[in-house]
Amino acid sequence: MCESTSVRFLSYFDAIDDPRVDRTKLHPIGDILAIALCAIICGADTWDDIEAFGKAKIDWFRTFLDVTHGIPSHDTFNRVFTRVCPDQFQSCFLTWIQSVTTLTEGQVIAIDGKTLRHSADPWDGKQAIHMVSAWASANRIVLGQVKVDEKSNEITAIPALLRALEIAGCLVTIDALGCQKDIAAAIIAADADYVLAVKENQPTLYHAIEHLFDEQRRASHVPSSVDRYRTEDFGHGRHEIRTVYTTDSIETLTMRADWAGLQSVAMVVAERTVNARTSIERRYYISSTACNAQRIGDAARAHWGIENTVHWVLDVAFREDASRICKDHAPHNIAVLRHIALNLLQQERTTRASVRTKRLKCGWDDAYLEKVLQLTQIEQNEMYIAI
Repeated sequence: MCESTSVRFLSYFDAIDDPRVDRTKLHPIGDILAIALCAIICGADTWDDIEAFGKAKIDWFRTFLDVTHGIPSHDTFNRVFTRVCPDQFQSCFLTWIQSVTTLTEGQVIAIDGKTLRHSADPWDGKQAIHMVSAWASANRIVLGQVKVDEKSNEITAIPALLRALEIAGCLVTIDALGCQKDIAAAIIAADADYVLAVKENQPTLYHAIEHLFDEQRRASHVPSSVDRYRTEDFGHGRHEIRTVYTTDSIETLTMRADWAGLQSVAMVVAERTVNARTSIERRYYISSTACNAQRIGDAARAHWGIENTVHWVLDVAFREDASRICKDHAPHNIAVLRHIALNLLQQERTTRASVRTKRLKCGWDDAYLEKVLQLTQIEQNEMYIAI
């Protein structure tokens, strides 16, 4: 790995202020970030792990970092990440992603929250932090994240995340908690569209959509204003039929003018048979897109990618929920670092393996780690990473 490779990546994080006093700066903050990132990619989960990794790989780090004073101690990593401003770190992350990513036109951007369960600090009375992330389904990359304030919830965090992202032309999906008028307006203001799940936290809207589709189901024939799309899946002893109904005949929704850009509503009927037992579930959505059952149905299904490809992977491959890092800004900053590592590992496509296996391989094979760090063109997705 050449020195310029490291410099290109670290230049995105130049805006981060070093929180240490000058007499304690034996190691440049950029080197600390680089060592920590490489360690996280290679399987490190704690400050002790990061220090041990750095010492084991010190000859490799000498090829592109100044390690005259050796590898920082675990206390140094802890102290730096505890005190670095998370807003600056997050802003640098967004700058990096936006500079290396070209979003596929019309793709689904799923937004959802996740609690880092062991990030609470009982000694300081600090609650576990909750992060809201945006996931680009086609590019398979985390576009950004924001931390929810302790005395707030996702409803206030989502608009802040939307303002930070460049999502023009994309289709944003959010679960029922994010089905809010202000959030719908923010998405439209960003020149994007939305598919928002509707549950009984919006009782008037929910029951109006439910009544609308009940009336259409009781009709002797399917109205021409209704579009329908059906899929059928088999696997692991399960048989599921999903039928999506959409309509733009929403004149009976008296509150439709309150929702910016609202054009259509949808109902997804999921009929699931497991071990000869059948259950039927109906889910409702509002959308700013035209009446297109396949597009809305695919978007609703793609939303679960953030659960399966981001949250689940962070828990299983990165052991995020088990992490005991909890002091001050450290859990927020380390969460951003995990997202950087996850993006790089997800985008490396030459090795067909799980993220966990890729982390291990990076630790075993310096050449593979360099390949992950120096990823260039991503096939199909027009995305570039030059680290």
